[in-house]
Amino acid sequence: MPKPVRKAVFPVAGLGTRFLPATKAMPKEMLPVVDKPLIQYAIEEAKAAGIEEFYFVTGRAKNAIEDHFDTAFELEATLREREKKELLDQLQASLPAAGQIAYTRQQRPLGLGHAVWCARHLVGDEPFAVLLADDLMVGEPPCLQEMVEAHATTGGNMVAVMEIPREQTRRYGVLDVVSDAGKLVRAKGVVEKPEPAVAPSTLMIIGRYIIQPDIFRHLGEVEAGAGGEIQLTDGLDKLISDGQPFHGLRATARRYDCGEKLGYLEANVALGLQHPEFGAALRQLLQTYL
Repeated sequence: MPKPVRKAVFPVAGLGTRFLPATKAMPKEMLPVVDKPLIQYAIEEAKAAGIEEFYFVTGRAKNAIEDHFDTAFELEATLREREKKELLDQLQASLPAAGQIAYTRQQRPLGLGHAVWCARHLVGDEPFAVLLADDLMVGEPPCLQEMVEAHATTGGNMVAVMEIPREQTRRYGVLDVVSDAGKLVRAKGVVEKPEPAVAPSTLMIIGRYIIQPDIFRHLGEVEAGAGGEIQLTDGLDKLISDGQPFHGLRATARRYDCGEKLGYLEANVALGLQHPEFGAALRQLLQTYL
């Protein structure tokens, strides 16, 4: 029986250069989609999957994330005085419980694999999830919940995947598939940004992972790969070489690529249209521009 997945790592040390100047003084993970920052959507997804401990790998100028998941005494006092109980309840519900959250620092931008490695002492000897906040996943069931439920049967390591047009494979990491059961595929490796003609599949990895703790040993030994960075996929390949199962799960939830401006705008429009308070009014407003 695989160990339960109780811990999650959120790599949030990136500079967010694609969104400058908006991210000059604000972490990209704090960019709002309608009325919540990206990182809060990721935390809520993790909570829905049963995650109990939340670890942030931060960098310079990321204090706004820590403040967001802390008690704002002055703000709460003001809301109490003005009898804004609904808003007060929303703020308090978004906070992890005391002791559930911790932060560590990635001093140099050496890649996703290095960021995950920085959380090794927090994670310890347990399987853990990794969530990239700028891959916003929206839908029921939540993506990580689906993965955790599947992992309880498969064990090993798992990534969320989605189909992409073959001409886009050169932009992403794709799975080298061994068998395909529909919802779950078993893979023998990951190929980073292959040319369409030689890509082993069109299954792209989304920013959701469940990983065994053995990866920390490999990430500590792996040499810098593409772009001079330590790639997480290189560590995953080492685990596959060790004989650990590796699966991809086709997520039910829809992905919005909020690491790109157009994807971020799409997410705001899509979630805005679903908003119970002003979705209908937004639809009418958009029609005036189309």
